[in-house]
Amino acid sequence: MSAATSSSVTWIACLLVLTGCLLVSPGSTPQAQQAIPDSIAAPNTRPVMTVHAAGAQIYECTPVADGRRGWRFREPIAALFVNGVTAGRHFAGPSWQLTDGALIVARAAASAPGATGEDVPWLKLAVVEGRASGQLAAVTVIQRINTRGGTLTGPCDTVGALRPVPYSSDYVFLAPSR
Repeated sequence: MSAATSSSVTWIACLLVLTGCLLVSPGSTPQAQQAIPDSIAAPNTRPVMTVHAAGAQIYECTPVADGRRGWRFREPIAALFVNGVTAGRHFAGPSWQLTDGALIVARAAASAPGATGEDVPWLKLAVVEGRASGQLAAVTVIQRINTRGGTLTGPCDTVGALRPVPYSSDYVFLAPSR
């Protein structure tokens, strides 16, 4: 990716994060937890932290087949909030970095549909690496729940074009039960 493209994506993503923060309101906290679908359940775990994310899912226009193009998910970018206070950021990896320096990287392990076709799926993510201390040191699973927005459909015209789509969700950090 060129420096100009990277700069444009960063600027757009920052604008969307700020817009999302305004839409979510400064006092936003994680939504009341709905029933967790069996496909992303994490038995024998306990929640250690829940954060609310507001930002964008970034998509890239790529060749798919027979000269056609389509949108492919590229990366998330979001601010993380606890009780309306910035707690960190979420970005490619997928990774979560908190203001205290904790960093967790995970991979998708299972999914469940979002509430509507416009909402990205709910996910169960398995932690694969990180540097965390305190309560996050024991985290082995992250659930993405209560998603709103974030999906992109429709044609793309230019290979390499990037499009951010606003989304929000809650992320629940889980550790093994004691």
